[in-house]
Amino acid sequence: MSPLVQAFVSHFGEMGSHWGINRTVGQIYALIFVSPAPIHADDIAATLSFSRGNVSMGLKELQAWRLVRLKHLPGDRREYFEAPSDAWEVFRTLAEERRRREIEPTLSMLRNALLETPTSEADRIAQERMRGMHDLIDLLTTWFDDVQRMDPATLAKLMKMGAKIQKLLELTGAIKARPVASDDDGERGHG
Repeated sequence: MSPLVQAFVSHFGEMGSHWGINRTVGQIYALIFVSPAPIHADDIAATLSFSRGNVSMGLKELQAWRLVRLKHLPGDRREYFEAPSDAWEVFRTLAEERRRREIEPTLSMLRNALLETPTSEADRIAQERMRGMHDLIDLLTTWFDDVQRMDPATLAKLMKMGAKIQKLLELTGAIKARPVASDDDGERGHG
């Protein structure tokens, strides 16, 4: 690997734990992502100095997340793997998978909890808070569905307009800005 690719692969390995995957899977994905051509498991194992078994398990996990695709090359019986090269496609896939694995089960649990009849004042308060969480998550998933239907160019333009849209809505009175917390020095803070 070139120093450039090595740095990228190492970084993805380190960041994997923050994203809910292990280091090995992060490095395997990074190598496949930057590879100019589909790559087979033996080459992945040799390049990363991983056991063939670890590579095989990592590839299965990446396939389950729909981040890599299996490809067969004419005249070669080995299985090759490739990743989408478009960052928007990767982001959308990750977002869809996170939604399916994490958000939808939470929404389902919240819906069931909201159907229950509270048996005490504490349950009523808990249910009110759950309703607020449900409504926010439901709103975000509806927004996510709308965003998913946009083509990448439109989505990029919309994202670049973020602060401008907020200022326009503030000027028209359609929204109010949330106050920004101050540091002890009276300067604007980040939270």
